[in-house]
Amino acid sequence: MPHTTDIGARLLYRDALVLVIDKPAGLPVHPGPRGGETLTDHLDALRFGLPRRPEAAHRLDRDTSGCLALGRHAKALARLGKLFSSNAVDKTYWAVVSGGQTDDLGSIDLPLARRSSDPRSWWMKADPAGDPSLTHWRVLGRSEGLTWLELKPVTGRTHQLRVHCAESGWPILGDPIYGGAPRGSALHLHARALSLPLYPKRDPIVVQAPAPAHMEGALSRCSAPA
Repeated sequence: MPHTTDIGARLLYRDALVLVIDKPAGLPVHPGPRGGETLTDHLDALRFGLPRRPEAAHRLDRDTSGCLALGRHAKALARLGKLFSSNAVDKTYWAVVSGGQTDDLGSIDLPLARRSSDPRSWWMKADPAGDPSLTHWRVLGRSEGLTWLELKPVTGRTHQLRVHCAESGWPILGDPIYGGAPRGSALHLHARALSLPLYPKRDPIVVQAPAPAHMEGALSRCSAPA
């Protein structure tokens, strides 16, 4: 596993239904056509006495770090799946983008569709005939040529945040697909927090993941007075 061989050390939250881990950047959640190591290879270590390993309840890009919810059994996965599919989960991301807005907050309402009809391709594009896609954003800090954003996707389209930022004229730092960064660059996109309304009579479960090491330098620069 990139950066660590101890998935248990990346556990942020645990109860009878759900686990939340801090997924490292560079580790795919699901197996792909090229094969190779995935998160699934490490999930047996998170069974905690249950007969089956947990499974991811949603997706994070391979190069995105941060909060990933896992269902501990089939009923838990079904409940989580309904929450994510109905956009009931409040998701908060941190991103460092090149350039940035002069405003302090706003929204991006831009439909998205796949670039290719090849089902193996996940690359997306802005398309008026595509699926509705909405992202709210807020500036958390600025530095010369960079902006630290809080991004809240209302919808959950593939690569939504990456395309929305790029199409707005401020691509996410280190994005080789939509931002023109060199291949192998470190994507500065982090799933900072999840709020899961999993239990009807309780407050939502709120979990935060610390910023990854590869983003600390840019975040530190952006937190200084611009």
